[in-house]
Amino acid sequence: MYRKIEIVGMRKDRDKKIVFAIIIFSIIGIIASLGFIFYNKHKIVEASAQNTNVITEEVSMSDNSANIEGKSDNAEDKEVSNSQPSDDANGNKQISEDAQKFIDSVKNIYNGTDGKRVFLTFDDGPTKEVTPHILDILDKYNIKATFFVLGTRVEQNPDILKREYDSGHYIANHSFSHKYSSIYKSADSVLEEYNRTENAIRVALGNNSYSSNLFRFPGGSYGGQYEKIKKEARKKLNENGIAYLDWSALTYDAEGAKTKDAILSNLKETINGWDNVVILMHDAADKKITYETLEDVIKYLQGKGYNFKNIYDIM
Repeated sequence: MYRKIEIVGMRKDRDKKIVFAIIIFSIIGIIASLGFIFYNKHKIVEASAQNTNVITEEVSMSDNSANIEGKSDNAEDKEVSNSQPSDDANGNKQISEDAQKFIDSVKNIYNGTDGKRVFLTFDDGPTKEVTPHILDILDKYNIKATFFVLGTRVEQNPDILKREYDSGHYIANHSFSHKYSSIYKSADSVLEEYNRTENAIRVALGNNSYSSNLFRFPGGSYGGQYEKIKKEARKKLNENGIAYLDWSALTYDAEGAKTKDAILSNLKETINGWDNVVILMHDAADKKITYETLEDVIKYLQGKGYNFKNIYDIM
C-alpha cells in the first residue's frame, strides 16, 4: 500500500517537473521571438533610411541677377581636364582629383545652400530653326544656360555651337545619334557615342582640348527597358571622369505641350517649390513653342527669386 502511494507521488513530482520545463521553454521561446522581431524591424527601418538617402542624393527632385557677362574670364581654367584615367596597382581606373570633384559637384547640384538657383538646360540642338532665337533671348536677359548637344547636329551647325560657347553657355553632351537602339547596345556604346560627340564639339570650336565631362542620357539616366545597360554605363562614365545629369523640372515641350499656358503650367507644377532646380527644355527644329514661351518662363522664375546658373558655376 505504502509502495503504491510512493509511486503515485513520484509520478506527480515528475509530471510537475515536465509541466514546469514546458513553461520555462515556452517563455524562452517567446522572449527569443520578440527579440528576433525587434531586430528585424530595426534592420528594415535602417535599410529604408539608407535607400531614402540614396534616392535623395542620386535623383532628388528638390534653389536676381548674379549672372556672368559673357563667358567668365577663367572659363577655360574651369573646364575639367581631358586627361585619360590611369590604372592603379590593382588595375582599377583612377581619375584625376579635378574630375572627381566635378562629378561630386554635379551629383550635389540639388543640395545648394546659397539661395534659390535654377539651371536652364536645352537638349537636342543646335538647330538653325530654334537655337538662335533661344540665344537671342538669353542674351537679352544676360542669362547663361547649359546646352546638351547632339553630335549629328553639332556637325550640321558648328557656327551655332561656337556662338553658344562664346556667349558663356556650357556645352554638354547628349549623345551623337539619340537613337536608343544604337546608344544602348552596351555600356561601351554609350561611351562611344559620348566620345564621338566630344570630337564633334572640338572640331566645331576649333579647340582640341575641350571636354565637357558631362553627359545626359537620352530618356534619362534611370529606368526603362535599358536600365541594365544604363546602370553599367553610369559606372563606366564615372570611371572615365564623366558626370551625368538629368533634370528636376520640365515644361513637356517634347511631350506634347503646344501652348504657352501649357508650358508654364507644367513648369510651375514640376518645380514644386524646390530651391535648386534643373529645368529640361529642347531646341530641336520643331520646338518653336519653346523659344516663344522662354521669356515668360524667365520672368516667372525671376518673380520667384531664382538666380540663373549654368554648369560653370558649380565647378
